[in-house]
Amino acid sequence: MMQKIKSFILTSILGGLTVILPATIILMVFGWILDKVTVLISPITSFIVENSHTREFFANIVVIFFLVLVCFLIGLMERTKLGKFLFNILENNLLSKIPGYSIIKDTIVQFIGGKNTPFSQVALVRIFGNETKCTAFITDEHDDGSYSVFVPTGPNPTSGQIFHLKSEFVEKVDASVELTMKSIISCGAGSKHIIKRST
Repeated sequence: MMQKIKSFILTSILGGLTVILPATIILMVFGWILDKVTVLISPITSFIVENSHTREFFANIVVIFFLVLVCFLIGLMERTKLGKFLFNILENNLLSKIPGYSIIKDTIVQFIGGKNTPFSQVALVRIFGNETKCTAFITDEHDDGSYSVFVPTGPNPTSGQIFHLKSEFVEKVDASVELTMKSIISCGAGSKHIIKRST
């Protein structure tokens, strides 16, 4: 009887953890993103607070909503023939000349599900030369058969390290970038699809 009670308590606690931990990780990531965004928009929110006597919290919401609306309108316009034409002119003559623009653009497009970018191939890499494997994205392939890979950190996949490895230390994986990103953000949870699809 006592054993059943212990088992019931343990399974209940573990069941609660399976709900709380993912939610906590999501809140941590959301909080980190929100902190970065509020710092970036702080000059605008400060202007609104000073001139409308609105609380900073509501000013942040207004600015974020306005930015989302602007992104939506720009994206909507970019889907039209005229919008694509104008954007291509702007990108080719101005934006592409800004140092790092192309790399940042490719990275952002990949993170939101874009295709045909340097981050489109998932891999398991042995950066130490032993059986320890790291989740990585192949960013370049060289003439001698070696690879350049990006190993992101969790739960923030926008930071990480670049390694240049021989082909024998790089194992390509038939896994989607989206699911791989989710496993990185959740600190390894859900990595089964990466391990199972390794070749």
